Amino acid sequence: MADHPPGPPCGHPHPHEDLLNLRIASVFVLLVASTAGALFPILIRPSKNSRHLSLLFDFAKYFGSGVIIATAFVHLLAPSFASLSSECLHGTWQQYQWAPALAMMAVFALFFAELFAFRIGTQRLERLQAAKYDTHGHNVGDHGAMAAHGPEMGTPSVALAEPKQPGGVEAIELNSAAAGKSAASITDPKAVTTSTADLDLERAREGHHGHGASLGVINHAVLAHLVGIAILEFGVVFHSVLVGLALAVDKEFRALFIVITLHQTFEGLGLGARLASLELPGRYQRWVPLCGALMYGITTPIGIAVGLAVRGTYAPDAPIASVVSGIFDAISAGILLYTGLVELLAHEFLFNPNMSRISNKRLLFACGSMMLGAALMALLGRWA
Repeated sequence: MADHPPGPPCGHPHPHEDLLNLRIASVFVLLVASTAGALFPILIRPSKNSRHLSLLFDFAKYFGSGVIIATAFVHLLAPSFASLSSECLHGTWQQYQWAPALAMMAVFALFFAELFAFRIGTQRLERLQAAKYDTHGHNVGDHGAMAAHGPEMGTPSVALAEPKQPGGVEAIELNSAAAGKSAASITDPKAVTTSTADLDLERAREGHHGHGASLGVINHAVLAHLVGIAILEFGVVFHSVLVGLALAVDKEFRALFIVITLHQTFEGLGLGARLASLELPGRYQRWVPLCGALMYGITTPIGIAVGLAVRGTYAPDAPIASVVSGIFDAISAGILLYTGLVELLAHEFLFNPNMSRISNKRLLFACGSMMLGAALMALLGRWA
């Protein structure tokens, strides 16, 4: 009788005690690499007088956008297909492709979550701003609150805000001494925009940075930006824990360790650049980006530590492990796809008015940086 080929090894743990010291060391290496990648754009956030830092910051930002999009497709969606199609699974897992369905559910769930969060947050901000201006004796206009689309021109002291990509704000305080200016001069685009040669509006508005924040006013566009960054942070952190768990128990540790270190560093650049672009009131401007970067930095080491703790009993090929890993990868893919394509790509290139005014050279620099990040992450997918 012919022998049947052996089935896949389902449910057998792989402790690999011979590499235990290296696996323990990976906790600290990944902690440094991930944190450094995320902190780098925050620490070099350029000023209007630093052209070289501005170019470096732009490179990190657009490179990171490509990294995040490639991570969603190559490092999350593809593995979720493999996990949920494993021969160790039976029943409904073999009858339907759950990976794209779960990713699609995550995309729609994020869309509705962001939609309602923005609506609720906008309403609360309008009430808070109305109360703030009313308390200080300012005219709040017929609608009570200072809308993001422009203030009432008759008010003696207002904040004229213009949204920036992908959700920042330029706020120029108009005090009572400027109240006598004509409406035409106030609404003239030349009066409220700075140099159009800069690639992104954060750097172009560095000279006015903090005016709106010092007033304690968060514009509607800033709220949308903040929600988008929160979604990105959640998706990246969620994914990083799974990366650490896989690294701790994987059979091909040496090759995977190098690839994951590069992966987490590149991904940290993308997240850190977005955190650095946040414009928040007062002290939040300093510690919120730092906390976000540190949170990202510790998640992969936490995943590795958990994997090391359960390495004797955890079997990556077990049915339950395949299901959990596949579901989480698909959800993470949906999160990063939505964030990468909507919050980063569309808002950065299509809905950013500054992109239509920059030189072709600067546009090619932005696109080239993004494609380089995507290409490198896709290449790393060959090994991880």
